[in-house]
Amino acid sequence: MKKLSGILFIVLTTLGLTLGLPSTATAVSQSSAAAQFSSAGIGWTSSGGCTDRNNATCTSFEGIRQATIDGAITLKRASGCGLTITGGTETGHASGTYSHWNGYKLDFARTTCLTNWVHGTYTYIGQRSDGAAQYQAASGNVYADEGNHWDVTYYTCGC
Repeated sequence: MKKLSGILFIVLTTLGLTLGLPSTATAVSQSSAAAQFSSAGIGWTSSGGCTDRNNATCTSFEGIRQATIDGAITLKRASGCGLTITGGTETGHASGTYSHWNGYKLDFARTTCLTNWVHGTYTYIGQRSDGAAQYQAASGNVYADEGNHWDVTYYTCGC
């Protein structure tokens, strides 16, 4: 079965490349990411009303990974919750390999629906060094409760 799933992955990956679909590791442009979020019914907001990646008051998607976009869309579909992105790839977040800047993270506005979904679906894995409670999905993605929003690290395109 493992060999079959590996073959299926290769076929689907090749098919995606042949059709010109972005791979999950591909950095995506602002306009492409915004179109994908909009099409999925995912909103976003910016305290500065802008998308400039180099301005901390903006909410930018420039350089976001396709897997991160796919993960957010999967979350929306699986949870049935309305999602609003409040932070993307803009400067002003913590650095590191799996950072906002490198396209691995999104911040979502905290809602009762999303909080109930995370608490009821994912496994509590302890507190982050800053005290944020963390929950892990079966996919490996990590949801950190930062009080007024959810900070999500997308390692894969699952939710």
